[in-house]
Amino acid sequence: MTVALPPLVVPERFNMARYCLAAQAERLPDKPALVVIDDPDPHTQPLETWTFAQLEDAVLRVTAALDDLGLKPGDRILIRLDNTSTYPILYFGAIAAGLIAVATSSQLTAAEADFLMQDSAPRAVALAPHLPRGDIPDGVIVLEEATVRDMIHSARRGRYADTSAEDPAYLLYTSGTTARPKGVVHAHRVALGRSRTYQGWYGIRPDDVMLHAGAFNWTYTLGTGLIDPWANGVTSTIFVGEKTPEVWPTVIRKAGATLFAAVPGLFRQILKYAPPGPLDVSPLRHGLIAGEAPAPSLFGDWHARTGTELYEALGMSEISTYVSTCPGMARKEGSPGRAQPGRRVAVLPVEGGTEPLPAGQEGLLAVHRSDPGLMLGYWNRADEEAEVYRGEWFLGGDLAIIDADGYIFHQGRANDVMKALGYRVSPLEVETALAQHADVAEVACAEISPREGVTVIGAFLVTKPGHTVDAASVLAFAKERLAQYKCPREIIVVDALPRTPNGKVKRSELGRMFKKLRPTS
Repeated sequence: MTVALPPLVVPERFNMARYCLAAQAERLPDKPALVVIDDPDPHTQPLETWTFAQLEDAVLRVTAALDDLGLKPGDRILIRLDNTSTYPILYFGAIAAGLIAVATSSQLTAAEADFLMQDSAPRAVALAPHLPRGDIPDGVIVLEEATVRDMIHSARRGRYADTSAEDPAYLLYTSGTTARPKGVVHAHRVALGRSRTYQGWYGIRPDDVMLHAGAFNWTYTLGTGLIDPWANGVTSTIFVGEKTPEVWPTVIRKAGATLFAAVPGLFRQILKYAPPGPLDVSPLRHGLIAGEAPAPSLFGDWHARTGTELYEALGMSEISTYVSTCPGMARKEGSPGRAQPGRRVAVLPVEGGTEPLPAGQEGLLAVHRSDPGLMLGYWNRADEEAEVYRGEWFLGGDLAIIDADGYIFHQGRANDVMKALGYRVSPLEVETALAQHADVAEVACAEISPREGVTVIGAFLVTKPGHTVDAASVLAFAKERLAQYKCPREIIVVDALPRTPNGKVKRSELGRMFKKLRPTS
């Protein structure tokens, strides 16, 4: 089934940075736009506070400085900085200038950074002082972080480039769980496309304060942590101190955060490491979760300890979050919600065809290519780009069911689907069942090989503090909730699940983890 509501009107000339900053700088010049906190102590002052007027001024000074270096619209600038104020200012400065900001992580290995350098072919690279230069080709301008800070404070003030809504604004790479990350190119119009989240997920208000726990090389953080708050005149907060699970409630209180966004695993860790009993996260209105499927118990556990709700979203690098729950929407267990208002979403047959399937049937989750939040395409991957389009639909590889009420039930990634006894089994279905076990804190499933030529479903479990888990009891628990062919044949207890820097479970690592723990006989 499709969800069809009036489309957004996207102007022909549109600059994402101007959309996020210009009106706010004029309307709310003295309101804090960006607050940087380095110390959770409530008695200390924030490290930095940037008003909307100051933020726009800094961004436009960077724009002028980049122009003075000879960078032209369409040139790429690779950003390898830490999560400080310099990162978003340079990111928006590049976009304001009509450049393509290549958002990457400072945690990349030298080999990973070299690949992105080669693949994106930037004209300039911004580099944190603790990072090695690596293999930077001749002719590429190297901007030390100190140089960028000088631009912010000393350069002349520039102006927004006259960009088309279809011009590329930024480029980011998939999480790197595969050997060859793909570059995803987003146009300036993506900022307008993201407006579906304002009430379709956040329930955002003018007096909100956003705190996001992620890194800036991720669509989730860039969108939820920066683009969307600033487009709504909302304060965004960055915490640059030591990010232990137990520190976040204190940071929430110090920041005055009314919205807190993170992966579900971080919310679970906050509960795990906090003292027993009620947990003070005032003035939080609610939390936002995306990036991976949450354990069903997380919603109730979080509400019981904090008195606040969690609202889930489903997304991908190519369109960010496009399915969600929101304040006032009833939640259905196992579903991240419905397509956000105005988005055309459908389930198409796995085997082919462009006719949406009826409610209740499993297929590939698809977004209509007219959605302004959808990517421009993959960077220099024409063949792979062609594979994800079917007629007027974009297919991200997610299996799903849409019920009669429009709720979407994610069935896993098409390429994550496990095979057992000739049947296709979603890892999410098995994980959801096992996560209900009283002794289990986290669970991830994957196809593993206990013996040569044999593949079975393996369940990797992290136990709750002070609990132990018996494999036989877990298997019996699974048999009560799953068909026989869906039940795991191996239970592996681990201290922690392998995750990307942004907190997603690295399924590709689970098989290798099993081989190390139990070498194939």
